[in-house]
Amino acid sequence: MTAAVDFRADFPVLRRVVDAGPLVYLDNAATSLKPQSVIDAMAGYYDSVSANIHRGKHILSEEASERFEQVRARIAARLGVPPRNIVFTTNTTDGINLVASGLPLTETDLVAIPLDAHHSAQLPWRERCRTVWLAASPYATVDEESFRAALDRSPRVVVLTAASNVTGHTADLDRLTAQAREAGAWTVVDAAQLAPHRLPRIGESVDALAFSAHKMLGPTGIGVLYLSDRLIEELTPSKLGGGTVDWADEHEFRLRRAPYRFEPGTPNISGVYGLGAALEYLDAIGEAELAARDQDLLTVLLAQAKSRPYLTVLGGLSDRDRLPVLTVALRGVPDPSTIARALSDSYGVMCRSGYFCAQPYFAAHGQTAGLRIAPYLYNTEGEIEHTFAALDELHPLLAERAR
Repeated sequence: MTAAVDFRADFPVLRRVVDAGPLVYLDNAATSLKPQSVIDAMAGYYDSVSANIHRGKHILSEEASERFEQVRARIAARLGVPPRNIVFTTNTTDGINLVASGLPLTETDLVAIPLDAHHSAQLPWRERCRTVWLAASPYATVDEESFRAALDRSPRVVVLTAASNVTGHTADLDRLTAQAREAGAWTVVDAAQLAPHRLPRIGESVDALAFSAHKMLGPTGIGVLYLSDRLIEELTPSKLGGGTVDWADEHEFRLRRAPYRFEPGTPNISGVYGLGAALEYLDAIGEAELAARDQDLLTVLLAQAKSRPYLTVLGGLSDRDRLPVLTVALRGVPDPSTIARALSDSYGVMCRSGYFCAQPYFAAHGQTAGLRIAPYLYNTEGEIEHTFAALDELHPLLAERAR
């Protein structure tokens, strides 16, 4: 396995020691840790700049505005799109809601949603429209037959999960969005789980794509939303105020061009500084190295899980089109929160338990909840082995208690 020691020193949280010993952080599918460079970038904004953007002509405002737009341009370059198509939001949820509330949809319109979609990618559409579920296959976020059947019903919108936060399975976005566009649907992609590992190049058939900084080494409270030119023309901004208009008098107002019409009020400027530093950190590692580390971590996860018959792995044991995210159910332990608490308190291992905002997926697979083990670039093979050895000790104790 590729050594993680070069990265671990960059993350202050990993120096913490809890009662059980050194901290092992494996909750990265929820939120990643932050390198010192991200923390310094945010502190630097408050220490040395601390001014608002796009409002003033003084040096501090212009400096903040320049950095803000540099980060927008860097994201646009990574996605292969113009900066005008990149909107800063508060998170993935905010971005998807912006699209769902801004499209001219009615309660009779149909929206296709993956069964493993995060609640944030489901609920904004379910509140407004009719919906049809896209079943998951053993190897992907969307089953082909289910997808074709949904397209035959002429949905107005097709939502896709770029990578599942339950199974780690990834979607063939280029192919699926092309088919959805050909069927006449708007395509909306939840890329929150994929972004920490790679940012996809945006194809012509993608209308919206959203992700959050906090899962990819950046701060909380800042997200990114890509909007296609054709979607921009259809969207009505859900919020108006300072920064969204070029002109407003007592009779009328005129919206600014995109992306600014979708960015009301004072934004999370320090968050954008932090996101910029996170992107620089990931770019310095490189996509090839990140992909190699992902494969190493996934190989260890699957090997450890496969050797333990008391574990059921949601999404199976194949490494095909998959990120290092593993959710397991433990035989005889219906409430995995007891396992998560014991891992934390007795072994120093931080994992997530529950439904991971994907309850329909769990229900469809007959599972009450799960325990998710999600390593990232700074985790080691030894930490993963330590976690599974802890499960070996805990499982018989908690299974007996649950009887």
